Amino acid sequence: MTETNRFTIGIDIGGTKVAAGLVSAHGEITFRARVPMVGSGDAAQGFSCVQNAIETVFNVHPKARASRYSIGLCAPGPLDPRSGIVLNPPHLPCWRNFPLAEEVERVFGVPVRVDNDANAAGLAEALWGAGAAYKNVFYVTLGTGVGTGIIFDHSIYYGRTGAAAEGGHMTIDYRGPQCSCGKRGCLDVLCSGLGIAERARAKISSLDSDSRIVALAGGVDQILAEHVGQAFAEGDAVAWEVLRETADLLAVWFGNIVDLLEPDVIVVGGGVADLMSAFFGYITDELKHWSINPRASEIPLVQARYGAEAGIAGAGALVADVSDGPVHEPAD
Repeated sequence: MTETNRFTIGIDIGGTKVAAGLVSAHGEITFRARVPMVGSGDAAQGFSCVQNAIETVFNVHPKARASRYSIGLCAPGPLDPRSGIVLNPPHLPCWRNFPLAEEVERVFGVPVRVDNDANAAGLAEALWGAGAAYKNVFYVTLGTGVGTGIIFDHSIYYGRTGAAAEGGHMTIDYRGPQCSCGKRGCLDVLCSGLGIAERARAKISSLDSDSRIVALAGGVDQILAEHVGQAFAEGDAVAWEVLRETADLLAVWFGNIVDLLEPDVIVVGGGVADLMSAFFGYITDELKHWSINPRASEIPLVQARYGAEAGIAGAGALVADVSDGPVHEPAD
């Protein structure tokens, strides 16, 4: 199989669904499928959902089975990317120390690699997406939570045990609200979609004036980040303040990232990236106040190529070159 027609299979596992796709050597997703995920049953039920998603790809594209395409999987963490074991993800209680890579290898007999969604999506962006023109990429996904990936020369940086790149849980305000991780004032609790919604609720509760956010949400208690974004698009002043404060927090954090890593590019993905893209220029300009690097503002801050399909693309990227990184070879 030549490089131009080589494909991989990308499997994105979530709490309620398993998305599967064929990913080309150029990062194009040429086939997509979704099946439900049963995360609250036993381990076998959960794995059956993954198996069904892979079989869906093979049923529609028999060549994928005949050509023994490698399989990459994005699974919720915590997990061990070196062994392919899913440890204890809160959104998938069916799996505790579950050998996902080993089980997929056993059933399908092809090279398999497992990683968390941020690492995988970061790799896809470095290979094929917004970071493809750069050697060293820092990737952040802003969504319900905040995840990060560090990609050096097209390779994921794992650290000593595989637990590196938890940048979303770096504290930037030690007096801030407590995150579910146990730390106070980390980026996840401040700049995730949940953090933005909470800041909007607190700000509106302290004001006498009305905000379009409340009308869109149907009440202060129902405010979500998407309501803030919609109100911002309609010119709401409170929404602008909430997102501007989020941009300030991101600027502080990115300044630390630049001082630590000095990446060639910072790629921002996830649903909240759409909300914050209007502030990318402002954040870049603010880096001069939050980084000791005099050339910090030269580092491009760009939106990711892959949106909702980042998991499929990322999973496919994990096995785009099976010689790169920890890959589980099937037994003879």
